[in-house]
Amino acid sequence: MKRAAIVGAGPNGLSAAITLARAGVATTVFEAAETVGGAARTAELTLPGFRHDVGSSVYPLGVASPFFRQLPLEQFGLRWIEPAAAMAHPLADGSAVMLEHSLEATAAGLGEDAAAWRRLMEPLVESWTELCGELLGPVLHVPRHPLLLARFGVFAMLPATALGKMLFRGERARALFAGCAAHSVRPLESVMSAAVGLVLGAAGHAFGWPIAEGGAQAISDALAAYFVSLGGEIRTGAKISDLRELGEVDAILCDVSPQQLRQIAGARLSQGYAKKMERFAYGPGAFKVDWALSEAIPWRAKECLRAATVHVGGTMEEIAAAESAPWRGEIAARPFVLVTQPSLFDATRAPAGKHTAWGYCHVPNGWEGSAVEAIEAQMERFAPGFRECVLARHVMGTQALEDWDANLIGGDISGGAMTVGQMVARPALSLYRTGAKGLYLCSASTPPGGGVHGMCGHLAAVQALRDSGKT
Repeated sequence: MKRAAIVGAGPNGLSAAITLARAGVATTVFEAAETVGGAARTAELTLPGFRHDVGSSVYPLGVASPFFRQLPLEQFGLRWIEPAAAMAHPLADGSAVMLEHSLEATAAGLGEDAAAWRRLMEPLVESWTELCGELLGPVLHVPRHPLLLARFGVFAMLPATALGKMLFRGERARALFAGCAAHSVRPLESVMSAAVGLVLGAAGHAFGWPIAEGGAQAISDALAAYFVSLGGEIRTGAKISDLRELGEVDAILCDVSPQQLRQIAGARLSQGYAKKMERFAYGPGAFKVDWALSEAIPWRAKECLRAATVHVGGTMEEIAAAESAPWRGEIAARPFVLVTQPSLFDATRAPAGKHTAWGYCHVPNGWEGSAVEAIEAQMERFAPGFRECVLARHVMGTQALEDWDANLIGGDISGGAMTVGQMVARPALSLYRTGAKGLYLCSASTPPGGGVHGMCGHLAAVQALRDSGKT
């Protein structure tokens, strides 16, 4: 392989490009937008001086990524900021349960469930680097740590609600775990919904849930700058509607959704593979509100000001009800709202004395309604007076998200539903390979799935290099 083209300059496309460039392949990245980043971008959405992460904002898997950790991204401007606590989860009684960096400190806040939390998380935290390598590595591989992976699997295979009820007696521990598991964007009564809860809980203790100084754009810009330093080329404002526009190259890696791949690849795909892309299932969408604030969010539980991430949803039962609703084509009256408040820890995000925050909830894929009232009612429930702090808001429903980033089909921010089948065969049993010679998929619709960690792009590029005899 001598020359390659990457379609899409999101974190996965850039990671694929870096992997190829480091192997000596002349690589060009084509990006439809005027800036790199995909769903990891930052912009002034509300008022001048208020910088908002338009998509992703908090990066427990970014700081832990086996691929990112081997790159000199700090030399290209990336600075991780770790808040005092990884995450906060306010409750109706005015208190908050905290995911602290310290396992012991977290357990201390869980009362009767302190020992159970330690037993569940301690083995994962102690072996986090090894576990992360297994979970973010290739789907099909010989485990280097089979016993660790097996122990994780025993709990990961369970529904999150079942695991919560089995291990914990109190509301606090159950709510803490349910909030982490809700990042799976799956009904918490479904099998394997516990997996994400385990991963994010352990990540909080091992590396934390950091933000990037200056916003998500800093991650994308650092990846892009490093790639260019390797001799790579990036062409922004270059939308690819047909892969033939790329000319003669030895390999093409596409950081796009299966739906987009089918459109731009055309006859290069076999009829059977094209049908698989057509049948690929997308999960619930997101409905997001960005706020410019006159002051910090007035949480009743002041501990929430110690974390950049706040889970607003109440008890495990409330969260489970909220997360199952989108799968029935509904939105819960009290949705589970994921909130970030980065300006508490990063002064570059807002003018002095002011703040930025955003909150989103899960809604049916392609949903056309408004969740602003439901989201802000939840905020008022746990932070009375919140609306009085709002200087301006910017709203993005499912269509607006897809219009902003074409990979977010119907507002799905995970690259496709994380069903059991699509965890293993994502988007098909061939994984990154499309069946067409030299054509690969490298987006979040491939393993290991959603999140800003670059592993989808990196592993797809490794596969392409292996197929070409380069490695």
